Amino acid sequence: MRRTGDHVRVNAQLIDAESGGHLWADRFDTDRVNLPQAQNEITSRLAGILNIELVKDVSRRIEQETAINPDARDLVMRGWAWRYQPASKQTRGEALWAFERALELDPRSVDSRIGIAGVLVLNLGDGLSAFPEQDEKGADQMLDEILDADPNRQTAHAIRGQLRRLQNRVPEARTELETAIALDPNYAYAHNQLGWTLMHLGEPLGAIAQAEMAIRLNPRDPGIWGLYALQGWAHLLAGHLDQSIEWLIRARGQNPHIWYVHYALAGAFGLKGDIEGVKGSLADLQKTKPEINSIANSYVYAPFLAYPPYRALIDKTINEGLRRAGFPEE
Repeated sequence: MRRTGDHVRVNAQLIDAESGGHLWADRFDTDRVNLPQAQNEITSRLAGILNIELVKDVSRRIEQETAINPDARDLVMRGWAWRYQPASKQTRGEALWAFERALELDPRSVDSRIGIAGVLVLNLGDGLSAFPEQDEKGADQMLDEILDADPNRQTAHAIRGQLRRLQNRVPEARTELETAIALDPNYAYAHNQLGWTLMHLGEPLGAIAQAEMAIRLNPRDPGIWGLYALQGWAHLLAGHLDQSIEWLIRARGQNPHIWYVHYALAGAFGLKGDIEGVKGSLADLQKTKPEINSIANSYVYAPFLAYPPYRALIDKTINEGLRRAGFPEE
């Protein structure tokens, strides 16, 4: 820690004690006036970053070992390492395999169940599920089992909050996510999901605030594209056209496999009158999700978009831009 006048800088490093290798470093800047609040945020960011880096490091060690039957704990760690990779069918499939294998080896493993439920729900939200109805039912059942055994598992509350939003049970989603945040106020994933939930409730400015909080808490999140996408959608629904395009382009750059980023970008470019931008985004949409070839089909494929306050905002922003660009209504 270094102090110059009222300015305070904290430097942090993570070193492998066995090899002396440098794993991670970052710095945090604040001032004396905001030091109590900054201490909270720094502690949370360090915890989140260290969790990710340590999981990655343990996974590397596991990969280097040649044990024929890795135990359940090793598989859970490997599952989280895959879970932290950029979202795709392959990375999510590897994560799900590891968590499911861990549960086979140890049927009592709560961490395996949380991992499985989390991947299933993320796949539902990102359009990566091959069997949506089956995955929804499986995740719901697993979350019930987890929370019946331990009602204070904030991760399970947050995952169930996302699932309830995807089921258009939005008030329940808000309750679950606020419960998760009450249990852990610095839980970036819960703030992220609360942001999407507030958009469903017609509160895009509240969503922007939650996205900003999640980015502050975990700026090195491997899934940072999701926070950029949240910012892009929320700014677009709030009428902040240029800001929304900036955030959505950043989300696309971090992960080009997510259909709703391309869909929102096409609508934003349509509102701006950028026909080339619309064409490029619709081409990307066709590659990632060819089923969505009209505005009506977006609601068929993603019924959670149809929650009334949310749909009203989407209709006068994203869908209006798509109509101007000639995208089919039906």
